[in-house]
Amino acid sequence: MVPITIEKFVDQYMKGNPIENRKEIINSLKAALAAKEAGASCSQCGEQIWAVGTGIVGWSGCFTCITGETDDSNDYEIM
Repeated sequence: MVPITIEKFVDQYMKGNPIENRKEIINSLKAALAAKEAGASCSQCGEQIWAVGTGIVGWSGCFTCITGETDDSNDYEIM
């Protein structure tokens, strides 16, 4: 995963999703990151959650369960 701050991620996310509410996205990502740091696991497979994906989709999931992919080397994660 490529480390990124919440602010930088939201800046990029908003370019492709301009109708989204920036404040709500930031709050959702902060909550997902806090859950990850507290040890939250994917609701489908039990792996550690992916904070970016969890914050955007709204349910606790790992990278693979959210995207259906296994290679996360080019995807962002909040650090």
